[in-house]
Amino acid sequence: MSHMALTPFSATKSLALRLQEGQGDYDALMAMVPGRRFVLLGESTHGTRDFYRMRADITRRLIAEEGFDGVAVEGDWPDTWRVNRFVQGETTDDAYAALTDFERFPSWMWRNEEMFQFIGWLRAYNADRPAARRVGIYGLDLYSLYRSADAVIRYLEEVDPVQAAVARERYAALDHVREPQTYGYQVAIGQRPPAHDEVVAQLLQLRARAQDYIEHDDLAAADAHFFAERNAAVVVQAEHYYRAMFGRRTNTWNLRDAHMRDTLLALSAYRHQRNGSGRIVVWAHNSHIGDARATEMHSRGEFNLGQILRQELGEQVLLVGFTTYAGYVSAASEWDGEVELKRVRPALPNSYERLFHTTSLDRFFLPLKGPQAEQLKEPLLERAIGVIYLPETERASHYFEASLAHQFDAVFHLDETEAVEPLIRPARWRSAPDMRPASVL
Repeated sequence: MSHMALTPFSATKSLALRLQEGQGDYDALMAMVPGRRFVLLGESTHGTRDFYRMRADITRRLIAEEGFDGVAVEGDWPDTWRVNRFVQGETTDDAYAALTDFERFPSWMWRNEEMFQFIGWLRAYNADRPAARRVGIYGLDLYSLYRSADAVIRYLEEVDPVQAAVARERYAALDHVREPQTYGYQVAIGQRPPAHDEVVAQLLQLRARAQDYIEHDDLAAADAHFFAERNAAVVVQAEHYYRAMFGRRTNTWNLRDAHMRDTLLALSAYRHQRNGSGRIVVWAHNSHIGDARATEMHSRGEFNLGQILRQELGEQVLLVGFTTYAGYVSAASEWDGEVELKRVRPALPNSYERLFHTTSLDRFFLPLKGPQAEQLKEPLLERAIGVIYLPETERASHYFEASLAHQFDAVFHLDETEAVEPLIRPARWRSAPDMRPASVL
């Protein structure tokens, strides 16, 4: 069959490598990794067990075989730092306790069985390695405005009490309510002045005094300062983000993904500085790691982490998506709502997920380079389930148009998937209202 005669269906059948439920399932992906500085592993939902398990399996191989020395997740910086200290062997936490700083909704994204198993493995892997060569795990997100400010003050209280008092005074401009959205709203309507100048001054002070706080070759002190400096950067970006939520001109999605990019590059540079490889695996939603230029996001003026890294670093970046046709997912019905076990409806017609289902390949790896992949550049629908899943409004709430072969370098498709299990399961997790037979969905 000539390439000209291929259809999206036949192109998928021709390119797909069926998964056999073993480590060899990732050989084709691993062959794409040499020379890559960043490997971004996505997920089409935040609540699918299979995606967590597969990303963990792939990450183990990237660490052991390719020398990746950092894992960056779509979690808050200070919350994930406690996990980092655990995997580095620096605390008396067990794996369960190490995850307990993930208190903010949606806590099940990281306080789940698969994450528990992965960080336990990572701590054991690090146990016999010198401190400078241990693999770390870090957060990319910016929601932790007040927790990050508190962390900066705690750090300075240890190394420079005078500057701790200065930081406390600067951050007092944020402290009227200690609720970030209320802060942003009050600034927007003129009830209080913005704290922008104060939080920027604090970040610059930390950077300027770095050499004063770190003795030569003191790795623990260097780590502590890096943690504090990145917290100060989070405060700057989070302050801007929460003000922008109530503005008219700034796209908050872009602020968030630009912060992820800045954090990732700073993290890579720091790992390299401490004699590591600086090669990082990223775990985030497909909407962050697939190139936004290939989706409806681009028409709204939005960019994302995958796009920025591709534009800046080209072939040093590998973007890998994960999709599912049906199954179950852990998700809420509203923001700050309780996590529920929900049935994922079979994917809509004219979607990539439905296309993949019709191949009857069940589970497969799909590389998206070369002439045969041209047919998978045709825009189709693609599903995205975040921390909220609303099956009753699924088309409007969870689908967008995308050109898959422009969006990713490769995709793993799993026809039917299971829900990630929260470490602490609320009562409704086993009794969601949409748990009906598939035939009536």
